[in-house]
Amino acid sequence: MSEQAQLEALLVERGLLSDAQLATATAEQVTTGRSLTRVLIELGLVQEADLVATIAAQRGMEYVDLADYPVDPVAVSIISDSLARRYHALPIAWDDGVLVVAMADPANVIAVDDIRSMSGSPVRTVVATRASIDEAINKHHRLDSDVEGVTSLALDDSHGADELAQVTQVSEDAPIVKLANLLIRQAIQDRASDIHIEPTEREVRVRYRIDGVLHEVMRSPKRVQNGLVSRLKIMADLNIAERRIPQDGRVSAVIAGRQVDLRVATLPTVYGEKVVMRILDKGTALLDLVDLGFLPETMARYETVFSKPYGTILVTGPTGSGKSTTLYATLNQLNDPAKNIITVEDPVEYRLAGINQVQVNVKAGMTFAAALRSILRSDPDIVLVGEIRDRETATIAMEAALTGHLVLSTLHTNDSASTPTRLIEMGIEPYLVSSSIDCVVAQRLIRRLCERCKVPYQATAGEMSVMGWDLEADELPEVLHKPVGCGACGKTGYLGRFALHEVLLVTEETRSMIAERAHSDDIKKMAVAQGMLTLRQAGLTHVRMGNTSVEELLRVVA
Repeated sequence: MSEQAQLEALLVERGLLSDAQLATATAEQVTTGRSLTRVLIELGLVQEADLVATIAAQRGMEYVDLADYPVDPVAVSIISDSLARRYHALPIAWDDGVLVVAMADPANVIAVDDIRSMSGSPVRTVVATRASIDEAINKHHRLDSDVEGVTSLALDDSHGADELAQVTQVSEDAPIVKLANLLIRQAIQDRASDIHIEPTEREVRVRYRIDGVLHEVMRSPKRVQNGLVSRLKIMADLNIAERRIPQDGRVSAVIAGRQVDLRVATLPTVYGEKVVMRILDKGTALLDLVDLGFLPETMARYETVFSKPYGTILVTGPTGSGKSTTLYATLNQLNDPAKNIITVEDPVEYRLAGINQVQVNVKAGMTFAAALRSILRSDPDIVLVGEIRDRETATIAMEAALTGHLVLSTLHTNDSASTPTRLIEMGIEPYLVSSSIDCVVAQRLIRRLCERCKVPYQATAGEMSVMGWDLEADELPEVLHKPVGCGACGKTGYLGRFALHEVLLVTEETRSMIAERAHSDDIKKMAVAQGMLTLRQAGLTHVRMGNTSVEELLRVVA
């Protein structure tokens, strides 16, 4: 039996491929002349991990899933990051003096010989997918060891860190420059949204915010502080001599082939300047609405509104709840050469093709209100106001909606029903609020359960009652899911985030209630009666679907 025939038999025997699917793949192989393994993956008939595991079994080799394998950091450090990437190989363990190396291509004898020479030990190869090896290299060849080495070099140079002339003329190979670059690269690899560099009494603490939660990643000696902060301020074009007042700046860079912008803010503290860098991945601005977590019924309600030629859409929620991302995704949907779209933002976080974006500059007199007045003289079809902060901005935005423009903006309120009340409290006339607002979207970001390690469990009646499920209802979930933690999610049990949405459509009944200054609770009851899903109901739906956990929902939604 040929090697391909053995592989085909094994795939069918393991239930990974049906006879009909095998026939399809074989026909495609004959037509295209490509290998069977490549055809199977391209057609989506077999997962790469299952295919590699089967090939390993066929050849009598061991297959490892690196996402769950307890990789030995001492073994990892034996070969360099560049060599690991060149050969798609990673030492993962020691076994009685033998170095165990995971490889995508264990038949590469040159790679095995090089690793044997570098380690000075016998080598045993195991098989892993190329994708999992690359992911493991990114994870385990974390820049920690590089950072440690660079930090020690930076310490040697730190005696001159306060001399401004030396700092501004530093070369790209200087240790302090490498340290700053390494911290940024590592944050991007770890999917961080923010980098916090915080001076303490005796050291400098570095923390990354990942999926909305801060994680401490390293502590460096105090002597590194001035040089590191000065380097980051130079990158953001800030005044390095001024350490008494907060400063804001921006950095653009290409990291690992991705265009990334960093918004930099400094804050003087009692132990020195704290630096916070917000990582603005331009891919976020290109998201589609369907990628944000809208439930089908909520998406249908929202689509009926933003497709109108005029009106006001407000997205509400606390800071960091994804409001700007939702508005950008909406603009991407509306972006059309036949429409004139203008935004006024503070700051402009993402550059969008085909859209006119205006930066607020309070010192120069360019406030939201002043910019909005000018924009309305520029023949816009759609206007995005970054945030409604005062009565003047709110009034102009509301009047713009009544004069035939589609206005999108954000506001800080806890839910959608309290938004009209908030605007009235700002001094906007109730009749203007009721006639101009068409939709209010309240949202929160919630962590997604890791698909690799989440486990099902039977929920108790008490737990479901606390969550707000109606125990008399027919749609009670049979099982819920909870986080465990594995290598793929960094032992947190969660990987990534999505948004919960509450879409309040302003109907004739709702307009009457707003004009009469009705209480927000009454507005909410009316909206729910008309089909609105609350944030909690949207969250319970995602819990039932296994997308998130009960604990996470309780953390995010009151």
